[in-house]
Amino acid sequence: MSSQALISVNNLVRYYGDYCAVDNISFELAAGDILGFLGPNGAGKSTTMQILSGNLAPTEGEIHINGIDLLDKPGAAKTALGYLPEIPPLYKEMSVDEYLRYCAVLRRIKKAAIKDAMALAKQRCGLAGVGKRLIGNLSKGFQQRVGIAQAILHSPQVIILDEPTVGLDPIQIREIRELITELGKSHGIILSTHILPEVASVCNRVQIINEGRLVYASDMKGLLEQQTTGKYEISLARPPSVDEIRATDFIDHVEQLDANQFIVNISNTADELARVAVNNDWGLCKLVAHEHSLEQIFVNLTLGDGENL
Repeated sequence: MSSQALISVNNLVRYYGDYCAVDNISFELAAGDILGFLGPNGAGKSTTMQILSGNLAPTEGEIHINGIDLLDKPGAAKTALGYLPEIPPLYKEMSVDEYLRYCAVLRRIKKAAIKDAMALAKQRCGLAGVGKRLIGNLSKGFQQRVGIAQAILHSPQVIILDEPTVGLDPIQIREIRELITELGKSHGIILSTHILPEVASVCNRVQIINEGRLVYASDMKGLLEQQTTGKYEISLARPPSVDEIRATDFIDHVEQLDANQFIVNISNTADELARVAVNNDWGLCKLVAHEHSLEQIFVNLTLGDGENL
């Protein structure tokens, strides 16, 4: 295990009867990482999150949280962990303060430190003005904030958030994403979701799971680089023949759309394509890259066509 890893997962497997929900997953989470754990519904995300949080035993594999074996010493390992499940564990008949105080006791925070721990969690989650309100009377966005507050109440090194923005309106989603970004400055975070824009907006690393297996793991830069297709639309005021365009060394394919517009596939840079067009006096008017959308990358990976990206 890396000395910098807050979570280290090795060869994680989980069966339900004969069905393999999690199939030999390994990864690490470092301090400062916001790891997007992405996959379609039924891919095994929530099962993995339940295992990592100690709520579900794996069939095989090892999990270390902050260097402590979760399976051998679950109590000690969980002191470094905060968890928000997909359905927040809220008692809606309690006020926010009553609930957080209850959670503080469960987390064995010293009695003298509970007040300060609650105040800090509420301040970080934007709950400072709602401590006396019943949780059941809060909007869903604020209820999610309460759920996150209980997850960070004991200042854990690792926070696991399972689908934290499901069912929220666009403004609430933006607010929760801003909160996650802020928390990522001082915690390692695993964010389980099936929403690609969420991963793109807050995460620095991404893993995609499908049918229980990791099908992609990289930093966000690596994922965004897969948007590049090498295909460009160009518009030329003085276009040469298609054969002349095709004769350029690094242009692999040419499709003529009309008298002045073409789709070209190149094995060089867009700058080099522009240079050739200018040097040959083709009258370059437009050069636009055709990119895979993040949604298309996701579909290709989860349908097993990642080699075609």
